[in-house]
Amino acid sequence: MATRRRLAATAAALTISLLAAACGDDKADTSGDKPYNGKVVTIFSSIRDVEATRLETAWAAFEKETGIDIRHEGSGAFEADLTVRVDGGNAPDIAFIPQPGLLATLARDGKVVALPNLKADVEANNIGGWVELGTVDGEFYAPPFGANIKSLVWYSPQAFKDAGYEVPVTWDEMIALSDQIVADGGTPWCVGAGSDQATGWPLTDWVEDAVLRFAGAETYDKWVAHEIPFNDPAILEAIDKVGAIVKNDEYVLNGAESIPSTTFQEAGLPLLDGGCFMHRQASFYGNQFPEGTTKGPDGQVNAFYFPAATADADKPMLGGGEVIAAFNAKPEVEAVVKFLTSAEYANQRLAQGNWLTPNKKADTSLVTDPLEQTFAELLVNSDVFRFDGSDLMPSAVGAGTFWTEMVSWVTGKSTEDAAQAIEDSWPAS
Repeated sequence: MATRRRLAATAAALTISLLAAACGDDKADTSGDKPYNGKVVTIFSSIRDVEATRLETAWAAFEKETGIDIRHEGSGAFEADLTVRVDGGNAPDIAFIPQPGLLATLARDGKVVALPNLKADVEANNIGGWVELGTVDGEFYAPPFGANIKSLVWYSPQAFKDAGYEVPVTWDEMIALSDQIVADGGTPWCVGAGSDQATGWPLTDWVEDAVLRFAGAETYDKWVAHEIPFNDPAILEAIDKVGAIVKNDEYVLNGAESIPSTTFQEAGLPLLDGGCFMHRQASFYGNQFPEGTTKGPDGQVNAFYFPAATADADKPMLGGGEVIAAFNAKPEVEAVVKFLTSAEYANQRLAQGNWLTPNKKADTSLVTDPLEQTFAELLVNSDVFRFDGSDLMPSAVGAGTFWTEMVSWVTGKSTEDAAQAIEDSWPAS
């Protein structure tokens, strides 16, 4: 793939001008000296409505300073529409892609261009894991855009305070807290895996978090890529770590048998009335609480980081997000991609609300909502980020047997038998 070095001379000037714009420099430039005056860059994504408006607000200063006209279009059928456009020779300049598998397919088909010039920026500015996420067959294609996080435990700050409990910071502390809650006559955990045809996915998230904590990121990557079998001993150990919680009837509200029939939407609601004390679920779960529920350190519900294995261990973050793929090698396209993965853009977008960035250099104080600020700080303070493993596995496994076998496992099937069944289902390469 072609490499583009024409931006090097303007990079420093662009950064300075962007910072000036962020500080409110309204000086109009009508001299025609803008780096890319009159150039148009199109972006296609799944982002629509108010979120799309926030995108456009966040890059408005960049457009003014560079002369680039960024034209964004969102679609509710993004993946299918993008494929049609690319195959029809009508690809956008840039796409925000939330599916790593789709990026890999496009890269191997020669549809997207490599962006090696931006790899160093990602390595320097972002939490670990994003370079690998944007790399296909050893070539770097796509820096990160936004992110969401899954390594969270929701709880009631008031319930913890009333009972004298403290937020655990290690796995053993979390188990000790669970035992103490049981001894005090309470129920430590709410767990629900019901999700219609997708029933089981919340349990796969539990397992992925445990693999990252007890087997490590390198083993996680090999597991997801099937470079080790699904029933590798390290994976079985991680599953058993989860089983010690979710298969323990004393720990789980209504017992383990209730998990498949308890929907993930409803599972955490008993936090509000003391039915349980903890619920492991992603950042988006805040939307499931009734309207008017206060959230954050002083709210009815809050969230803490799903503890690492030990106090001195790496702090991995499981989550999802989007990468930025370019479909041509125009210098103005790379300029836009470079800006979108920068702290300057992240700060503009964070100030708009309801967004997370893996950029460690972003100013999380710009996030005014206390719960969002917690999420933002947890993300940038993580040592390594890994994308949801089931989303990276072949669909027959990640959206198939991994889900169904976890349901069978939580209701009685052995770890060995469940993992063997998933391993047997892995498509032949």
